[in-house]
Amino acid sequence: MKKIRLLHIVQCAGGVDCYLRMLLAHMDRHRYVQIILCSKDYSENDYRELVDEFIQVDMCNSLSFKKDVKAVSQIRKLIKNCHPDIIYCHSSKAGGIGRIANIGTGIPLVYNPHGWAFNMKTGWLKSFVYLWMERLLSPLVTRYIIISNYEKMSAVQHRVAQAHKMKVIFNGIDMDAVDKMSGTVTRASLNIPENAYLIGMVGRISRQKAPDTFIRMAALLKDALPHAYFMMVGDGDQRDEMERLIKDCGLEGRVIITGWVNNPLAYSGLFDQAMLLSRWEGFGLVLVEYMKLGKPIIATEVDAISDLITDHENGLLVEVDHAEQAADAVKEIMNDVSLRNKLISNGMMRANAFFDVQRVAREHDALFSKIRNLYNR
Repeated sequence: MKKIRLLHIVQCAGGVDCYLRMLLAHMDRHRYVQIILCSKDYSENDYRELVDEFIQVDMCNSLSFKKDVKAVSQIRKLIKNCHPDIIYCHSSKAGGIGRIANIGTGIPLVYNPHGWAFNMKTGWLKSFVYLWMERLLSPLVTRYIIISNYEKMSAVQHRVAQAHKMKVIFNGIDMDAVDKMSGTVTRASLNIPENAYLIGMVGRISRQKAPDTFIRMAALLKDALPHAYFMMVGDGDQRDEMERLIKDCGLEGRVIITGWVNNPLAYSGLFDQAMLLSRWEGFGLVLVEYMKLGKPIIATEVDAISDLITDHENGLLVEVDHAEQAADAVKEIMNDVSLRNKLISNGMMRANAFFDVQRVAREHDALFSKIRNLYNR
């Protein structure tokens, strides 16, 4: 059978980059010609063994009429040159540019927003603009791939698309990679005592991930748990602000910020407890990694997190921006061994049962095959 020519259009890096690399690594190279058309934020070296063609264009993250029109024009020409059977757009910016560039070509287009931009707490005006853009561009989508039930429900409620047009494919992780990465970083290399009780979070140091709530939680625990240390694995636009907050709270030496690292799993493998205190979350893939690593989890009860975490079954759920609840949850897990063991056991079972990236690849393959057959390309 002729290979399916699949053109990926991507703009933002970060989580989408990780998602795409995992997906490509597990899709059948004998069935696909994989082409990536991406922004300058992507590295060709990362995709050398994963794709057949790597093409970069200038796509900016912010809205810019002049730059966006130029990007649409370039991408439209590239679409015609690449002759894809299916176009797969990832995230809202690439989704907008890719859909407009594809107008009139007759090529089926799949769009994965990786979390709706209008659900992000970025102010009512931005949310309003993002929502109307999604509504206006919705007729240009053949099928949506949605990463959680929450995101699907939200799209229906906001009249973005009808339910039958959306396919929910939960994110997944490379289970073997998690096992291989564990143990490659030590506490000694980070100047953390071996007997410390380490509470950590992995994520951007940005408003979404609520690093300020994490630090305020640490401040509430520093005297009650003198052997507790706190780690933030990542970097971001709020790092300077968070470093000032750490100093103001008297937590210097007790809170470690790693900055950007290539192997965050190796750091989260050191945690005694793992956290995700996001203010909004399209999925929260790091929670699956925590579960696979056997870490008891504390997370906020917001958006798609409830698709992954059931309170007091495979994690504890707390309110957004509630440092006191998070601190109480830390103590509850520390003091209740049976609860801690239950959370760990159930989490590992759930990760293995539902969130393997091989399942993600199979579900993508089934959808793309169906679309190709429908369009007789």
